Amino acid sequence: MTSSPHLLEELEPVVAENLDRHLGLAQEWHPHDYIPWSEGRDFAFMGGEDYAPEQSRLSETAKAAMFTNLLTEDNLPSYHREIATRFGRDGAWGTWVGRWTAEENRHGVALRDYLVVTRGVDPVELERARMDYMTSGYDSGDKTPLETVAYVSFQELATRVSHRNTGKVTHDPVADKLLARISKDENLHMVFYRNIAAAALDMAPDETMRAIADEVIKFEMPGATMAGFRRNSMIIAKAGIYDNRLHHDEVIMPVLRHWNIFDRTDFGAVGDQARDELVTFLQALDVQATKFVDRRAEHRARVAAQSDTDATPDIAS
Repeated sequence: MTSSPHLLEELEPVVAENLDRHLGLAQEWHPHDYIPWSEGRDFAFMGGEDYAPEQSRLSETAKAAMFTNLLTEDNLPSYHREIATRFGRDGAWGTWVGRWTAEENRHGVALRDYLVVTRGVDPVELERARMDYMTSGYDSGDKTPLETVAYVSFQELATRVSHRNTGKVTHDPVADKLLARISKDENLHMVFYRNIAAAALDMAPDETMRAIADEVIKFEMPGATMAGFRRNSMIIAKAGIYDNRLHHDEVIMPVLRHWNIFDRTDFGAVGDQARDELVTFLQALDVQATKFVDRRAEHRARVAAQSDTDATPDIAS
């Protein structure tokens, strides 16, 4: 079996090819073009008025999603360190690390500008949370380069889905357009990593299958360590922005099908065992996702029924 260090070297031509592909498809865009600057005004420090909740046009759900998404983007220095350590800073791998970091940096810039200019969230709370989260940083543990490639193949798509659905719940055309633009970047990043993992599967099927199974089974978003993540994640899930149903149907399964995981015949004992473990996990995830969606639908029905009852005039009065 090919070891991960050698595999990185063997994948270098594939990385170079996909880097060229990415650069040919990536469209230049500028964060400042997506911000309604005319809505901006001074805060109290400059003689204006400080933030008040009623100034935001975002719902509590949209605030939670935007807040979480931005803080996740803010930890870019940690993510850069993670992939630079795993992939190196030389050759095509190093060029990709730099390009990816530069593209990702736009996302945090644009999201923060939008939220501050439109007073979408409390900027003081946002800045304090940024300081705390970036100080603690992000550590993926002892992932191998191959495990990292497998993880980001799913994580980039998960981020795309989250941003895109957040845009929809803002009910703000400006935010929706911005998040749709960011989602395009995330999708191209996913395709890059997905293609690298596909090549790794052909070069070292057993080792790569083991890495894929491990990363799917223990998957969590990079923002999982931020303060308030669990609460905000529940708000996001209840709103249908990102939940286990979407994770299973729109993130995990499309990537696995692209790799032809379930029909491959080139696995040895290690790969077959890893695939069996993955299938068992996915079956349980599917059941869990269905239960959550059913409970959410029941809750929404109860809320709607109660709302109808409250709105009905009391004829006897």
